[in-house]
Amino acid sequence: MGAAPVVLYQQRFSTDLQPWLRVNAVSSNGRAQNREERVVCKPLIMKRGRTSLKSKCQRFPSHERGAQRQKRGTSSFALTSAEDWGNLPHLAVLQIFQHLSLVDRARASSVCRCWNHVFHTPDLWRRFEFELNQPATSYLRSTHPNLIQQIIKKHAQHLQYVSFKVDSCTESAEAACDILSQLVNCTIKTLGLISTARPSFMDVCQAHFVSALTVVFVNSKSLSSIKMDDTPVDDPSLKVLVANNSNTLKLLKMSSCPHVSPAGIMCVADQCHGLRELALNYHLLSDELLLALSSEKHVHLDHLRIDVVSENPGQTHFHTIKGSSWEALVQHSPKVNIVMYFFLYEDEHEPFFLEETPVTHLYFGRTVSKEMLGRIGLNCPRLAELVVCANGLEPLDEELIRIAERCKSLTAIGLGECEVTCSGFVEFVKMCGGRLTQLSIMEEVLIPDSSYNMEQINSEVSKHLGRMWFPDMMPTW
Repeated sequence: MGAAPVVLYQQRFSTDLQPWLRVNAVSSNGRAQNREERVVCKPLIMKRGRTSLKSKCQRFPSHERGAQRQKRGTSSFALTSAEDWGNLPHLAVLQIFQHLSLVDRARASSVCRCWNHVFHTPDLWRRFEFELNQPATSYLRSTHPNLIQQIIKKHAQHLQYVSFKVDSCTESAEAACDILSQLVNCTIKTLGLISTARPSFMDVCQAHFVSALTVVFVNSKSLSSIKMDDTPVDDPSLKVLVANNSNTLKLLKMSSCPHVSPAGIMCVADQCHGLRELALNYHLLSDELLLALSSEKHVHLDHLRIDVVSENPGQTHFHTIKGSSWEALVQHSPKVNIVMYFFLYEDEHEPFFLEETPVTHLYFGRTVSKEMLGRIGLNCPRLAELVVCANGLEPLDEELIRIAERCKSLTAIGLGECEVTCSGFVEFVKMCGGRLTQLSIMEEVLIPDSSYNMEQINSEVSKHLGRMWFPDMMPTW
């Protein structure tokens, strides 16, 4: 065995991130490097069974450099380039850094003063995701506390696209609120609060959460996108948001926010005329809200997502939206995508789709009745995508054929625990034809009959689709 390779390079320039990323350079014989020597590092290699990164280095003493260049002749350019990484143009190094992870950027910043200067360029700190997880309960990585403090101290004013990803622990959500409350000099444009598992933010003291969120709402002045599902945001904080960001807000996602009332969301719709995307729970949807989104002052809405969720089975009352209100929205925004996610029990679907509804995407996470699917075929002419996770043991032939006949924009369908005869399924595909870009049907959904068996249906469906098709072995939605 030969001598151990030199560990990286002599570290002459430290960065502000050394408390969480420290690379020590020691020569193989333990002595300091000669001042006249230059170190050229070859690509890093990982030694099996070791956790540290090492590199093989070549040293060129200063008195030999001239002879080396004359001897190599045409290859001198390559050697000069290897020695002068620190002289690369600022923009070139910046572009390289933009493709590196934060850890790799921090390591590269230790090469020289030039690269360290690039490391602190504001453009590299516009976008950041804080990952806050508790090691005792989560296997996900977490942003180091020292790094968080360095960002707040030196780069808070540069942050523009910020998100917080927290686990289910209350401590993680509280840490996110603590960081938010310190962003007093920020100019954030997009903010995302993401819980990888419930309840997280919902277990935080509401006053603490609202206070931290208000700091961002007041100081940013240019928020265009906010995602804060499953949070204790309330009406007063929404008013602060509108008062400071009404001219810039374009996207607002706030499903499962129980402290927001219809009046609070109406305040947003009345003042934020540039709002293009909105996601909310069904209990916040009203005829007044749809009419406000359809006013002449409001821009065309691109995307409206509605989550229909039953928290207390059999005890939740769902109101009905008038057909005229839906019609006003579509006339104002003819290209709007209206997406509805249903998580209801079978007997709770009664108030829906009694009149024509311009929904474009429908997802049923629980069992849905044949009657409900029949109403969809009659009253949802704009439907483009339908996913049914479960239905029961009654074949859906008639309902699917009606949907194919009436929903001329249908391009995608997924069926899980349902039943459809092979003949009915072939007829459905034949009516839809090649416009079905996604056809995800579980194999056990199809029931062989006198016309088709499981081997024959593959070729028959493929013929009508114009491409090879096979049923799925597991759900793809």
